Amino acid sequence: MSADSSIVDPRLNECERHVWEVVSSAPVPNLWRVEGLSARTIVKRVWNASLQDRIFGHAAELAFYFLFSLFPTLICASSILGLAARSAHQIYDQLLGYLALVLPTSALSTVVSVFNQTTAASTSGKVTFGLIAAIWSASVGVSACQGTLNAVYKVVDRRSYLKARIYAIGLTIVLIVTISLCLASMFASNFGVVWVRAHLHEAYLRDPAVVLISLVGWTIATAFLALSFAVVYYWAPDVRRRRWRWLSPGSAIGLGGWLLSSVGFRVYLHFFNSYTVTYGSLGAVIILLMWFYITGLMLLVGAEINSEIEAAAVESLSPPAPAATTFSNPVAPAA
Repeated sequence: MSADSSIVDPRLNECERHVWEVVSSAPVPNLWRVEGLSARTIVKRVWNASLQDRIFGHAAELAFYFLFSLFPTLICASSILGLAARSAHQIYDQLLGYLALVLPTSALSTVVSVFNQTTAASTSGKVTFGLIAAIWSASVGVSACQGTLNAVYKVVDRRSYLKARIYAIGLTIVLIVTISLCLASMFASNFGVVWVRAHLHEAYLRDPAVVLISLVGWTIATAFLALSFAVVYYWAPDVRRRRWRWLSPGSAIGLGGWLLSSVGFRVYLHFFNSYTVTYGSLGAVIILLMWFYITGLMLLVGAEINSEIEAAAVESLSPPAPAATTFSNPVAPAA
């Protein structure tokens, strides 16, 4: 394939370009069944690639853009919901309460307070008129994801600015709907539990019903979260061919790591919350920014896992070459 038609980073050497060209044009059918790859090899490759791709710095970049697009996203979500419900901002306010499971209390209270102030000051005409601007602003975070995932897959984005932004806007709307449905499933589960406890007085019926409803609600919520990761990994990078994967190793580990890190961060702040004492009113903003950093980092770690599994699979099928066995410095010219 000619260099002009290649979308792989031209700074890579010839062997590396070949591997990543195959990754972007002929994805592995099943990332769960890759023969000859040990867990130790994958962990080592992911760690080295994470350092080379500077995903810790990219995660900080994503955290900033996520924070910048947070309130436009909430306004956009409330506006979309308002097409079907008159008291949309009140409904979405209740849905946001379920973020308390992963988002620290001080940060969540700040988000809800600003959201309520914004929606209370906006008339229906203003919200409708500003929906396009809100969607455009909310897509900033997704646009940042496009750039960082291109770096993970070692490709150069060949889409025009307008085309890339249209992709970002479409992906933003899909993510808004998906995450809203995730919150709604938890709301419905909680409503069902309350109803069962109020109407079923026999313990042998009530307790199993409560467990079953809670399990179904959490399963559906987790499925929507996994769908969010899958949608981002499918649409964000500008690779030649995409393969839809409902649940990949990267999305499973990224989602699990995000849930554990978010809960761990919340528990840490419950016992050692010195941000408010040190930074005053800015403490909640710093906590929120840190949570977005965790979110961006887990998203990128999952993408690195998927991409490195695919690259290792391509290498295992290619003729052995000293320059292609490892990626010690992907941006440096070949020796």
